[in-house]
Amino acid sequence: MDETIDPAARSGPGAPIRSGIPEHGRVPKYYAVKGELEALLDELGEGGVLPTERDLAARFAVARETLRQALRELLLQGRIRRRGRSTVVAGPKLEQPLSLASYTEGVRRQGRVPGRTLIGLERLGADPQLAGQLRIVSGEPVWHLERVLLADGERVGLESTYLAVGRVPALDVEFDPGSSLYAYLAEKADIGFGAADERIETVLATPREALLIGTPPALPMLLLHRLTRDTDGRPVERVRSLYRGDRFSFTTRLEAD
Repeated sequence: MDETIDPAARSGPGAPIRSGIPEHGRVPKYYAVKGELEALLDELGEGGVLPTERDLAARFAVARETLRQALRELLLQGRIRRRGRSTVVAGPKLEQPLSLASYTEGVRRQGRVPGRTLIGLERLGADPQLAGQLRIVSGEPVWHLERVLLADGERVGLESTYLAVGRVPALDVEFDPGSSLYAYLAEKADIGFGAADERIETVLATPREALLIGTPPALPMLLLHRLTRDTDGRPVERVRSLYRGDRFSFTTRLEAD
């Protein structure tokens, strides 16, 4: 397989580099194989099963380790996923809007079925940092709600939420942990959401998080920290949401002031 691509294929001086090809035109062999694999994925379509590593290595005339490096990149990008011992073509990433809409609403808008699995709901005393964020007294009781996020039954994230018990005292008996917390707060606690501060970063999951989500620890994750306020500006919740980087992207709309 030819490991180089002619730099003249670019559209002209100063043009953006296409397809990750450096200016000198020399492309690593694994990257060239990745391009061949991407064409194969397009042919197979979502859910299509890839040939074995042995067959693919023979098809592209490369060493198994070269092939594996290309497959690892496609796995991290979310183009493929493991299903038992097989590798299949993944569907498009879920696009979650950066808004005050709930996870449930965001997933449903894309024609997918949202779900959650309860890991735990416990009552704790707020530490000084959490108390300051929720504007309560240090040591005041808070709910800690932890759930695995699902889309069409697939585990795609992990959500950890803290709320003051004083605002939602019956959360442990009234709330269905498989449903939308935002819907419960609006309907049962008469809490309307007004604004939120949100920060996004990339991280690797801890061994516990990777086990709960069902991913390799080396898979990059998108971590969202959110502090939500009601329409009076009073803090409602502090949330830490971990999403699979291979299954999620986030969107927002920017407008000039």
